[in-house]
Amino acid sequence: MLDLYGAEAGDGSFASNCLLARRLAERDVRFIQLYHRGWDHHGNVKGNMVTTAKEVDQATAALITDLQQRGMLEDTLIIWGGEFGRTPMAQGSGRDHHIRGFSLFMAGGGIKPGSSYGNTDDLGYRAVDRPFHVHDLHATLLHLLGIDHLKLTYRFQGRDYRLTDIAGHVVKDILS
Repeated sequence: MLDLYGAEAGDGSFASNCLLARRLAERDVRFIQLYHRGWDHHGNVKGNMVTTAKEVDQATAALITDLQQRGMLEDTLIIWGGEFGRTPMAQGSGRDHHIRGFSLFMAGGGIKPGSSYGNTDDLGYRAVDRPFHVHDLHATLLHLLGIDHLKLTYRFQGRDYRLTDIAGHVVKDILS
């Protein structure tokens, strides 16, 4: 099993944490969050991403495969994303954080497999095709968890508030 994930026993790597996440999911832990400690590259992006992507890709693919083989993927929602987008322009040997284009992927837990939603422009500068606002993401995630985000509205100081602010729509095109 360690080989599938690319882990060595007790190494504290992202791969080991993915295997631990599967074990926690088997024990009905309801929320598990994993981090890769060295993901945030501002310099030498080209060189650093070769190593980091291999570590993350193999372990993440192993987790999805493992959950699917155990019949757990349909009830387990996996969300993978960086901390936010990256500019398409170079910043020396790196790139800075960026708010206009962000990619993530979701698997299992009610997400339509093999689908893609939205695109950025040709330069990767801004979302242009079916932009997916963070409020839409939250509304969709809450829906997948069986919660109607509209029913979480409360009034405070004359204004309605909810987890999705006063916006957010469930993006049904990505649901299975």
